Amino acid sequence: MPAEVGAPVTPERIYQFAFGYAPPLVLEAAIRHHVFDALESGPKSLSEIQAATGASARGLSAILNFLVGFDFLRREGEKFSLAPESAAFLVSTKPGFQGGLIRHTSEQLLPNWLQLNEVVATGRPAKSVNQQGPGSEFFQQFVNDIFPMSYSVAQELARHLALAGPASVLDLAAGSGVWGIALAQSSDEVRVTAVDWPGVIPVTQKTVARFGLTQRFTFQEGDLLEADFGRGHNVATLGHILHSEGAERSKALLNKTFAALASGGTIAIAEFLVNAERTGPLNGLTFALNMLVNTDCGDTFSFEEISGWLAEAGFTDARTLATHGPSPLILATKP
Repeated sequence: MPAEVGAPVTPERIYQFAFGYAPPLVLEAAIRHHVFDALESGPKSLSEIQAATGASARGLSAILNFLVGFDFLRREGEKFSLAPESAAFLVSTKPGFQGGLIRHTSEQLLPNWLQLNEVVATGRPAKSVNQQGPGSEFFQQFVNDIFPMSYSVAQELARHLALAGPASVLDLAAGSGVWGIALAQSSDEVRVTAVDWPGVIPVTQKTVARFGLTQRFTFQEGDLLEADFGRGHNVATLGHILHSEGAERSKALLNKTFAALASGGTIAIAEFLVNAERTGPLNGLTFALNMLVNTDCGDTFSFEEISGWLAEAGFTDARTLATHGPSPLILATKP
C-alpha cells in the first residue's frame, strides 16, 4: 500500500517487491504438493502433512510458515489449518478451486515474464500465444485449469439472461466451453455453437461431454476472423478473448459477431477491465503487461473503449453486469 501522507519515506515496499515473485511460486508449490488438499479434512502437524503429501519436512516447514504469514493458513500450536480463503478456493477437489492459473506460474507464465527487459526494449513478445501454433499448445493445457475462474460468472450471466424457449448461443474462443456450458445448463432449449482453433476444440468437446451436453453443442474449428459463425444467434459470448486480439482485431470480431446475432440478441464480454485513465485496477494493469509479454498486439481495455467499439459495430445499450469475477461483464444489444 502507498505510504501515508507525511510518513517518512522508506525502502520497505522496494524490499517487498524484490521478492514479489515468491507468493505465487509458494502457492504453486503448495498446490502441486497437495498441501491444501491434505488440510481439507482438518488441522495437521508438520509430520502429518509430510505423511499425507510425501514432501520433505524442510521444504514443507518453509512454505507452511510462509503461508501462515500471508494468511493462507492458520496455526495453533503445532497444528496447521486452512484459512477461509484457502478452504474456499485452493482445495483442488472443490468446484470453486482457483489454483489452476497458479499451477502454470513456474513453467508457462514466469519464463516469458523473465524476458520482460527485452520485450520492453523491442515491443515484441517473448512468445505469441495468440497465434495458432504456440497458442493451441498453450491453451490445450490452460483452458480447463481456468474453468473455475469463469464458471460462476457464466452462471450469473445465465441467471441474468434467463433464456426461455429455443435459444442459440455463439460461444467464441470457447476454450473449455465454460460459457456455453453454463448457458446450456440454464435451459434444455439452449443450443450452443462453440468456435475455437482446431487444436483447442478437442479439449472443448471433452469438457462438454463431461457435463453430458454434447448433443446440444455444435463445434466449429477455425480462427475467429475466418470461421463460419452462422446467423440468427440470440446470445454471443466473448470470454476473455479481446485482450489477446488487440484493438483492431477486436473491432473486426465485434463487427462479425454483430452480423451473426439475431435482432434483439445480446453480446456478453468478459475482460480484465482498466479504468478510462489507466490508473487501475491493479489486476487490469498487470494483465496488460501479461499481454505485452505473451501476445503481439494484446492489451487490456476500459469499458469506455469497448463500448465505443460496440457502438461502431451497431450495438446499442452497452452496459455492465456486476458479477463475482475480477471485472463486471459488458453486455450490449443488437437492435
